[in-house]
Amino acid sequence: RVVAQFDAYTVVDSSTHVNGRLTLGENIADLGGLKIAYAAFERSLAGKPLPPKIDGFTPEQRFFLAWAQIWRAKATDQYLRNQVVVDPHAPAQWRGMAALSNLREFADAFGCKPGDTMVRADSLKATIW
Repeated sequence: RVVAQFDAYTVVDSSTHVNGRLTLGENIADLGGLKIAYAAFERSLAGKPLPPKIDGFTPEQRFFLAWAQIWRAKATDQYLRNQVVVDPHAPAQWRGMAALSNLREFADAFGCKPGDTMVRADSLKATIW
């Protein structure tokens, strides 16, 4: 499923796709790492008073916002065209969004519903561990 997900992502234009097979190892690492990090985050909160919202965001939402901010990037079209051919890392845009779309915890944190843009159907979700 991970390969198919990334093969469907485009950069620059609708004909330039990410190579899901080339980026598979890093995509699995991103998804697995995010899942483990979130589990550790939840454990760190266990048995403690619920932290307050900050700027209107819950602790869970801030966790996922921090993940997304890691992947903020600006790249030229030429760089992206080259990246999808030779780099085992998917473009930052997709590294930031793809893992999140596979996690129920992300959808729960933001109140996303089935059919929302960032909610992948259960039958299409990639799971690691």
